[in-house]
Amino acid sequence: MRILGTGKHSMQVSAMGLGCMGMSYHRSFVPDRKAMIALIRKAPELGINFFDTAEAYGPLVNEQLVGQALYPIRKQVILATKFGFKEGKPGLGLDSRPERIKQVVENSLKSLKTDYIDLLYQHRVDPNVPIEDVAGTVKDLITAGKVKHFGLSEAGPENIRRAHAVQPVTALQSEYSLFTRQPETDVIKVCEELGIGFVPYSPLSRGLLTGYINERTKYNPANDNRQTLPRYQPEAIITNWPLIDLLKDFGDQRGITVTQVALAWLLAQKPFIVPIPGTTKQAHLQENVWAASYNFAPDELAQLTARINEIKIVGERYTGQSAEQVRR
Repeated sequence: MRILGTGKHSMQVSAMGLGCMGMSYHRSFVPDRKAMIALIRKAPELGINFFDTAEAYGPLVNEQLVGQALYPIRKQVILATKFGFKEGKPGLGLDSRPERIKQVVENSLKSLKTDYIDLLYQHRVDPNVPIEDVAGTVKDLITAGKVKHFGLSEAGPENIRRAHAVQPVTALQSEYSLFTRQPETDVIKVCEELGIGFVPYSPLSRGLLTGYINERTKYNPANDNRQTLPRYQPEAIITNWPLIDLLKDFGDQRGITVTQVALAWLLAQKPFIVPIPGTTKQAHLQENVWAASYNFAPDELAQLTARINEIKIVGERYTGQSAEQVRR
């Protein structure tokens, strides 16, 4: 188990969470609903108690899936969801007005079949709404008992500090993996200073750090954002493949997979880091959980990191509107 946040603003979660987005949104196909409910219900049996969703994954469809799956054991799990987009649709732009936040929470409570949200994130910082107003609105929702903890997603250092001064932030969620290491230069340091947990999303870089995606991989144009992202283009995958080779060589010598090396490396960076890899397969769910059992020897971690640092990753993670909305 790990702790996100400090004092009365902290919560205990499993070392690995479950990102549920890909079960209904942005991942080439929509799996059978019954199979996804079974997968979500399998997670607590494997020790996972931390589940991540958002209004925008649908909208509401993903929250409804998670809510139905976890309703029988609601009190035993931690539910995180997010607000921040107009009508819950990222393509329409940002909307974190206080009245919108309150409406999203009411909708999410119904979708999740619950009377409280454990962790409520602002999905993206809205430049048109002062972060103090956002934090104040969430503070009111916490006082009302509808929300327990406040989180931010893809916020930069200044906004983290400003929000934290109004309502202590329990967790920051941002993309972080061996392909995306920018958080090491700024926000992880701020989280450590302020006692904020850090939740990496896409800790396997949307599948790249499994070794299963290659330059021949095809994506469904109707339901997969990876086809538009520079890092998932054939040339970038080929150029970045030495990282996969390195992780495979390391893992083969220790009986663990590329995926497990990548997740174990993240967990080893800080004790307040809790990755939320997503999957639609129970075998991969188990694989991800087992990654938390691998402990690096100090020299082993240093040597692997030094070799990783020698590899220059090419390809941006986002383009266009999505790029503008991160790290404000």
